Amino acid sequence: MGSGQVTSSVPSGPSEFQGKHVTVAGLGVSGLPAAKALHARGAIVTAVNDGDDARAREQAAELEALGITVRLGDGATLPEGTELIVTAPGWQPGKPLFQAAEEAGVPIWGDVELAWRLRGPDAAPWLAVTGTNGKTTTVQMLASILKAAGLRTAAVGNIGVSLLDAVLGDEKYDVLAVELSSYQLHWAPSLRAYSGAVLNLAPDHLDWHGSMDAYAADKGRIYEGNQVACVYNVADPRTEDLVREADVEEGCRAVGFTLQAPAVSQLGVVDGILVDRAFVENRQKNAQELAEVSDVDPPAPHNIANALAAAALARSFGVPAQAVRDGLRAFKPDAHRIAHVADLDGVAYVDDSKATNTHAAEASLAAYEPIVWIAGGLAKGAEFGELVANSAKRLRGVVLIGADRALIREALARHAPEVPVVDLDRTDTGAMLQAVTEAKRLARAGDTVLLAPACASMDMFTNYNQRGDAFAAAVRELGA
Repeated sequence: MGSGQVTSSVPSGPSEFQGKHVTVAGLGVSGLPAAKALHARGAIVTAVNDGDDARAREQAAELEALGITVRLGDGATLPEGTELIVTAPGWQPGKPLFQAAEEAGVPIWGDVELAWRLRGPDAAPWLAVTGTNGKTTTVQMLASILKAAGLRTAAVGNIGVSLLDAVLGDEKYDVLAVELSSYQLHWAPSLRAYSGAVLNLAPDHLDWHGSMDAYAADKGRIYEGNQVACVYNVADPRTEDLVREADVEEGCRAVGFTLQAPAVSQLGVVDGILVDRAFVENRQKNAQELAEVSDVDPPAPHNIANALAAAALARSFGVPAQAVRDGLRAFKPDAHRIAHVADLDGVAYVDDSKATNTHAAEASLAAYEPIVWIAGGLAKGAEFGELVANSAKRLRGVVLIGADRALIREALARHAPEVPVVDLDRTDTGAMLQAVTEAKRLARAGDTVLLAPACASMDMFTNYNQRGDAFAAAVRELGA
């Protein structure tokens, strides 16, 4: 929805933005609909953007045709008279534009904050999800469960569908499944979800937030003002700590999810069954069966955790148990998320190119045994010692690719010295085929060759999708 189509009519009554000088920082998926929505409500809008490329010029022309002022190549200077800034989520808090705004006492909102404030009186409640990993899958599972219950819903937010489009569009929803990044939450001070979930916390985007504590605090904003349930991960105590720190509506409950048998006010797993001991009568004694582990695709441990979190949010909204089962059965994961590509000579080949950080890679590695692991790329400041130490016993061999592979090689030398390592010093288009060929040589029948790079892809590929496609193509070539 990059075009930022906002299809709703302008409210007939007076708008709080009428005549207000608003600066929209950043174009793209969020900036374009924000600028249009504010202009339609009578604001005097200036859009600023750091870049001045072809796409930005195309978007600028679209806004200028409406009478909106656009400044390309200058995202640092605060336009004169600015009374409010609405920023794209990725713009860092330390930017000169924001420092100037703070000195001038100008408030800063994100696109999520703007969407929250522009909701109508009959707006659909939000079931919100954040976490270092698993957000998109969990939100898609949640939307599938809600649809199975007959509810009008959509998966929106950081998932690529602008919340402004969902809130201001003509389609009416009963409830929204909302993915929120730490960036979006940082700029959303008044957001109050019906129920919210933090799936997990691991170091990520620390260059943006400044520290792990600041990153966690922004994630924890998702719990502020929750009405029914704050859903946390029993295996990650930091998520429960964020629940304790949150200021919620009276009667809102902490609800945990676990891969073990659930305690009271938790969802968990018993004998291959997903069960609910939170949203049932007499939860001290009773539990409700929701689905079988085999209903989750794929049934890897971290994906079962995603399913439990989605189920908890859906159950907080009153969704019946059968809809949880039907929704999970109907759900199909996006590409490059622990996707089974093929079996060759008794060896499974699995593409988890989306595992772009150590936390995601460790979850992926925990799903298989034994493994020939293909890893490497751009490390983004990550350290690999803990990942390798925790996964060493599962490794048959390792094939390293990418710019920062030496960091993983050093961690393997320290924590898994007995594991054979192939270090590929090439970044051309044939590198992935050689990596898969080397992995095939190391693997034995019953093993899994797993692409879970623990790194970003941009040293060798356009994005993680292209990396995963290259892996799948290499597997098919070897199979042929």
